[in-house]
Amino acid sequence: MSSFKVVFIALLLVVVSCKVEPQKINYGQDHCTFCDMTVVDKTHACEYVTKKGKSYAFDAIECMTQKINQENNEQDLAFILVADYQKPGELIDANSATYLITKKIKSPMGANLSAFRSLDNAKKVQQEFGGTIYNWQQLKEKFSN
Repeated sequence: MSSFKVVFIALLLVVVSCKVEPQKINYGQDHCTFCDMTVVDKTHACEYVTKKGKSYAFDAIECMTQKINQENNEQDLAFILVADYQKPGELIDANSATYLITKKIKSPMGANLSAFRSLDNAKKVQQEFGGTIYNWQQLKEKFSN
């Protein structure tokens, strides 16, 4: 085999293995990047993926939000995903999600923060449990301290 073919195959393998995409969260095994707790709650877990393809799991949205604020790295992220509270284990885009903080829905780190696919879904849950609704920008500001 010529050296050109070997180099070509090696480069092809590097490109294929560096796919930038969300990774499956291994519930009960992965640890939160921010607080190091084991990620077990499918209704509150989340992750972000850097533009280089490195995935980081979190046990709660407030952990991820604080990490993003701390690192000031949102511009370097390809994906920011949060669990849809109404569909445990299903991750949705954090920027388009709507968030509800209510004492009647507990989250792993105690912020009582949950994400919803739409504003309508969040409002329906808010009618039953009360609380305050936030968008992504408002949420990042709330957890900036």
